[in-house]
Amino acid sequence: MRIAFGTDESTDLTRHVRQWLSEQGHEVVVIGEDIAWPEVGRGVGEAVADGRADRGVVCCWTGTGVSIAANKVPGVRAALCTDRATAEGARKWNDANVLAFGLRLTSPTVADEMLAAFLTTAPDESEAENYRNLG
Repeated sequence: MRIAFGTDESTDLTRHVRQWLSEQGHEVVVIGEDIAWPEVGRGVGEAVADGRADRGVVCCWTGTGVSIAANKVPGVRAALCTDRATAEGARKWNDANVLAFGLRLTSPTVADEMLAAFLTTAPDESEAENYRNLG
């Protein structure tokens, strides 16, 4: 799977995430590192929306800014997640196509769990009408 990745701050965690994605066999398309969070969110969102990436992952200190910025892009459903269950639910019930998380509180172990759930959970088709009506 091709994953667009962006962060406003390059950290041990963001380097870990990129390595984890690569080790799982995904192609990581770095949209931006160490650039302002609005640019990160918009850039990753645009890459997903226009088909340059299958899914996206965005990070900033809290995860809030990048998720808001990504969600401004038509066709993007970015979910700010804090754990595996939330990431799984975001895919299952909302067909989220961008995972957002904060650098402040996310450990490498929790990031791995969220990424695995986000990348392997299929949307529940019985929910399709709900998320497709979002625009």
